[in-house]
Amino acid sequence: MNVTNAVLPSSDQLQQFFDTTEDGPFVMINLLKFREKADYPDGSPDGGDAHLSGAEAYARYGKAVGAHVEAVGGKMGYAGRITGLMIGEVEQLWDMVALAQYPSLTAMQAMITNPDYQAIARHREAGLAGQLNIKTRGAAL
Repeated sequence: MNVTNAVLPSSDQLQQFFDTTEDGPFVMINLLKFREKADYPDGSPDGGDAHLSGAEAYARYGKAVGAHVEAVGGKMGYAGRITGLMIGEVEQLWDMVALAQYPSLTAMQAMITNPDYQAIARHREAGLAGQLNIKTRGAAL
């Protein structure tokens, strides 16, 4: 099994993810790996806090994203630090796991294309070294 962390999906990944007949609620599992130091493209985040760690930059995103998820009918679930691995092997553990439930792919797509969401996503991109987003179906949160 090859595992590759990425911050943004490729255009092919986006097309495959959203271009499906499957509809209805799903939960997204987010496995997150933070940068040691936040990396903002313009050199400094809002307020000139160039000293932020990746986790601190992502926390800015985390504080605001719940309202965007709820605005499209979704809800935030569990979030926590990853502290160990019981089964299997990976070179390096992710730092955090977060769950978010969406009512549909259309709702998620509406959220991520909303300019207000995109304004906060800069903190996500500055803070993350990589992530895995895993779509699941099953029981609600």
